[in-house]
Amino acid sequence: MSSAASSPFGDPSAIRCERAVAELRAGRPVVIDDSQGQRLAFIALDSSTRSSFRTFADVAAGQHYLFLTATRARVLGVQAEHGARVPLAGVEFDALPSLSYLREAVPMPAGWSAGQALDAGAVEVARLGLLLPAMVGVLLAPGDTRFDSCAQVSLCDLQQGAEQAAHAYELVARSPVPLREVGMTEFAVFRGGVAQRDQVAIIVGTPDFNAVVPVRVHSSCLTGDLFGSLKCDCGDQLRRGLRKLKELGGGILLYLDQEGRGTGIAAKMRAYGYQHDGLDTIDADAQLGFGADERRYGSAVAMLQGLGVSRVQLLSNNPTKAQRLRHAGIDVVECVPVTGDITVENEHYLRTKAERAGHLLDVDALIQAAQ
Repeated sequence: MSSAASSPFGDPSAIRCERAVAELRAGRPVVIDDSQGQRLAFIALDSSTRSSFRTFADVAAGQHYLFLTATRARVLGVQAEHGARVPLAGVEFDALPSLSYLREAVPMPAGWSAGQALDAGAVEVARLGLLLPAMVGVLLAPGDTRFDSCAQVSLCDLQQGAEQAAHAYELVARSPVPLREVGMTEFAVFRGGVAQRDQVAIIVGTPDFNAVVPVRVHSSCLTGDLFGSLKCDCGDQLRRGLRKLKELGGGILLYLDQEGRGTGIAAKMRAYGYQHDGLDTIDADAQLGFGADERRYGSAVAMLQGLGVSRVQLLSNNPTKAQRLRHAGIDVVECVPVTGDITVENEHYLRTKAERAGHLLDVDALIQAAQ
């Protein structure tokens, strides 16, 4: 019997993932196991307080450690392919930010050891919860009951349940919405994924879903889309993408809840602070322990499939996005660049995307065109 059929209320693996994410965001411990007898109890530093950390340390009897991703370990001057475990016996809560995410990083303490699969699983739960990937954990011996009252999840749950949930979206509402400079559109709201987030497809004009459909996949950017931040060109790309869809005779803009390249608004603001001090966007995210791009496109694939779209003309400067869509079964026929205005404030950001993230941007040509 499949896991989905064993419960009338959904896939048990996905449900356990949902509960684990909610508990971690609330600052309470989660226990993860590898189905081989190994278990790890952990909390996220991002959602912890001095009091909750002290309680965890007391229950862990001083055997707890801080797990840092391989990216953050490199910031501290250490090559740790699978991340690093730093023993925390006697270490106070106030010392952890310097190790975990502050730019003024301290050297890696002596006595660290390599991370394992359970640590990577804990980081994945934090990613699903839009928390920084700095975890405080303690390994549990067989028969250890200290954390039995906490939410339980397994590596298999993360692989099967979360992956299935990432592609399980349901169309819940549709409505016509007139937009300035674009005219009448239709907003289609899809709900699904871990934490049941709402994602929006904006259908411009009357595209033929049986043909090649122009599509713009746009990750939400509160600062750029809504407030007109000059640090990026997201707002420009959003509006120009909609106008381009109209010029092409119709298409779809998928507006995905993926703030901060999938890291969340809080992490994005931390990264913005580092960018203000001179770091580019990739190095700023590395300070926080993130990889180059934490976004996932399962929701985009599910929405396109839900609308009956299988072949697209992708409006994007990002070839990686096209590759991920192709890998998920969407036939990306071609990519059409969509650029925004270049400013003094966002030039460094755009050069970083072109030179280090492979985006199809000719920044010098954009500067020349703007003069």
